[in-house]
Amino acid sequence: MTMFDQRAFRSALGCFPTGVTIVTAPNPGGDPIAMTVSSFNAVSLDPPLVLFSVKRSAFSLPVLLEASHFAVSVLRGDQTEISARFAHAQGAKWAGLEPRFGATGCPLASQGLATFECEPHAVHDGGDHLIIIGRVVSFEVEADGEPLIFFRGGYHSIAARA
Repeated sequence: MTMFDQRAFRSALGCFPTGVTIVTAPNPGGDPIAMTVSSFNAVSLDPPLVLFSVKRSAFSLPVLLEASHFAVSVLRGDQTEISARFAHAQGAKWAGLEPRFGATGCPLASQGLATFECEPHAVHDGGDHLIIIGRVVSFEVEADGEPLIFFRGGYHSIAARA
């Protein structure tokens, strides 16, 4: 078997631009959890399902897996700071921020483009990640604007429409 160059593979995957989201959930033991996720996708309209993946070693994963609800907020192009803040594994992520609470009581990190509040539907093996599928129980379009895009290891925005 030949050696698989994981760094080159990651760089190749980085050629596919993705939107950037923040996943949040309540944490009975402290501050709500929040993590930056770029692996968000729609799965089904009926039932309404979405998915994202989380590295198995993620510090907040155990709390996320026990949560009765979680939320996915789609970030705007001007929200690189909040994306970077919640991309760190630990630390005072919520310092200076007061979460608002959605219809399910789930903490929400920002006024992005849209928010999807979900109840857990399924968790699947994804190698070094878990694939988490949520059933959308509430959603809202929060703001106008363009999405925050992650491409080749950095943040980008979409050019203005003509």
